[in-house]
Amino acid sequence: MIRLLVADDHAIVRSGLKQIFALAPDLCVIAEASNGSDVLDGLRTQEPDMILLDMNMPGISGVDLIQRIRAQRPKLPILVLSMHNETQLASRALRAGANGYVTKDCEPEILLAGIRRVANGGKFIAPVMAEKMAFDSSSQSEGLPHTRLSDREMEVFRLLVAGLGVNEIAEKICISNKTVSTHKVRLMEKLSVTSLAELVMYAVEHQLKD
Repeated sequence: MIRLLVADDHAIVRSGLKQIFALAPDLCVIAEASNGSDVLDGLRTQEPDMILLDMNMPGISGVDLIQRIRAQRPKLPILVLSMHNETQLASRALRAGANGYVTKDCEPEILLAGIRRVANGGKFIAPVMAEKMAFDSSSQSEGLPHTRLSDREMEVFRLLVAGLGVNEIAEKICISNKTVSTHKVRLMEKLSVTSLAELVMYAVEHQLKD
């Protein structure tokens, strides 16, 4: 039996996942989390065989959360389940320590295959994403300005183009608004943009906007 900790900030997503897993005799959800702090707390009280992890949750999330999980439980398998199909985000998650990456628009069979592979010590990337990553790695995408953003700068970038203000971002990812402002200045310099409108245009042009 594969015991899962399911981490997603949307209750309806967690409910849907549990319905899928209820049909699989070898899967069992033993814990849920709606934010990064809940994930870390859950690891102190539960013994899951693996984590199914959303990349974007309130508070600690994304690469930062993966790294913290790794520090707390170095060998615990992590499968990222994300709404983002951008290859740079998948690569960052894998470099941070995730064992696999699937997107929320994949078929249930793909997700189940990923869970079983990762839980058994393997690596897994959804086929469509793997193909996209293979082609991107041999193209000019690796040299684009946004590939030079740090993990935190990329996180701030996505939240800015999603319409959040500096104070909202600071509250969401649990850092000071001064730090958010610093990241904003640096990422805009790296992308050679001078306004939020240009930042959004860049995101649209490179398919980085949800």
